[in-house]
Amino acid sequence: SSGINSEYGKQWYQRRVRGFPIWNMPPLFVLLLLAPIKGTDPLLGDGYSFEIDYDKTFPDIQSPKCGGEINMMDVERVATPNQIRLSYTGDASEMAITWTTNSVTNVEEVRYGLSPGNLNNTATSISHQYRWGEDYTSGFIHEALMVNLLPGHTHYYQIHSNNEESDVLEFLAAPAPGSDTPVSFFHIGDHGTFGTSLMVTADMMKRIEDQRANSTIQFHGLIHCGDISYAYKFDGEHLDMAAQKVWDTWGQMVQPIASKMAYMVTPGNHEIDPYDSSKENATIYRKRFIMPGNERYYNFAVGMVHFVAVSTDESIDSQSTQGVWLQQTLEEINAQRDKWPWLVVFQHRPIYNSNKNHGNWTGRNNYDVGDGYPEPDYEGWPGHFESLLLQYSVDLVLAGHVHHYERTWPVWGRNKIVDSYTLAPAPVHITCGHAGKGLYKWVWDTNNTENAYSEPAPAFSAARTNTEWGHCELEFIDKSTVRHKMYVMGSTEPKEDVIITRERSTNSALMPTSLLALYIELTYLAVAI
Repeated sequence: SSGINSEYGKQWYQRRVRGFPIWNMPPLFVLLLLAPIKGTDPLLGDGYSFEIDYDKTFPDIQSPKCGGEINMMDVERVATPNQIRLSYTGDASEMAITWTTNSVTNVEEVRYGLSPGNLNNTATSISHQYRWGEDYTSGFIHEALMVNLLPGHTHYYQIHSNNEESDVLEFLAAPAPGSDTPVSFFHIGDHGTFGTSLMVTADMMKRIEDQRANSTIQFHGLIHCGDISYAYKFDGEHLDMAAQKVWDTWGQMVQPIASKMAYMVTPGNHEIDPYDSSKENATIYRKRFIMPGNERYYNFAVGMVHFVAVSTDESIDSQSTQGVWLQQTLEEINAQRDKWPWLVVFQHRPIYNSNKNHGNWTGRNNYDVGDGYPEPDYEGWPGHFESLLLQYSVDLVLAGHVHHYERTWPVWGRNKIVDSYTLAPAPVHITCGHAGKGLYKWVWDTNNTENAYSEPAPAFSAARTNTEWGHCELEFIDKSTVRHKMYVMGSTEPKEDVIITRERSTNSALMPTSLLALYIELTYLAVAI
């Protein structure tokens, strides 16, 4: 087995083991110890198989309904490795991996190498399982860390688990920090397991095939800006406790993408809010995903791009834990912009939004669902947060939450706008919340009579649509140029295709940084008054 050399890798491994101490025992002992919690003998098998038809279309779909369009997976009956998903750790020589089976044996590992016929490295997994309510027991969720990867090179791997083997799969390791290698990412939000979710997923699968065949720029990963599976609601009913089979189904649905590239997520309100997540409170998010840091907010680098994830359902002011972490992180990254000229922040709720539903995120929910839970106030949104974006020259801010597509001009302070993407002096905000959940065509509670868009669009909005599902892509071509594309569901050509260039200096020309935070804070205070 290869050793874990990076300090982050060691911390990651120790954290995962501490989180699930029993699973660090020999797998066979764990199986014998915990077998009674299973309702049936998982080793017998019953011929069950779960297949997803990615060619299926839903031409008449208007309002996606989880449970009404895609059959749900019964994870207890699937012995083969399923829900395979990769993720970055922050070290270009590492890749984390998770998969699920319905039992464990004394061999639970992933074998990997630089050619499909020479998988000479081995990473042993940590395995865990959880109960949810009275009726659901998860499969065995396995987590392993592949180390000593060759940055920028294709690696092959095969999972050996539960006396079964996966196919030999492949992924492209992250380019080394500071590399000039172009970097390509998908960007989606608000996905789910609806018919539209399946069709958008199929579109991205086709884009992977097309890019591998016809482009020198290959996909390195996917950014998912929260509201991931929508397990809180099933078959039209808001559940008291989230339906975990939806998580299993979603995990299997995205496997053709997530098994080929790093699938990076940040929690949305439907993962972290007590009511909106139907009591998951981010616990299931942490059990099913392997992200760096504390997994809600974290950072990682891929070649010349540094990504920073933040959690919008937490405070981010200068006194909060997240706010202190964010400023320190951005300061450290900004000190090395020769290595990471591109700085991208991604989150769930957008601070720039022209759709009447949700509005611009201010840390205060603009609605009360009457659920008995207090609607919390999260400090630092958007004023302190945006001051940090400008102070540390953040280039792009990606979001979801609002079920539409919107791209801003370079903007700051709500009304400081430059209507050009050439040498953009401020962040460009891109909301890609149209990956599957029902679109925000109409204002809530108006019986489809009031359009959710006012005309004309606000000055900061360069493009928007609330009538089409789809996905977004980013190609960081070189250290000064990024290409953004948005594909409408079912289309092979992008509807939106823009080039953004960025000055490689700081934003001090806008205003001395010592005054910037105060100016932004006063701007939002004046708007509030």
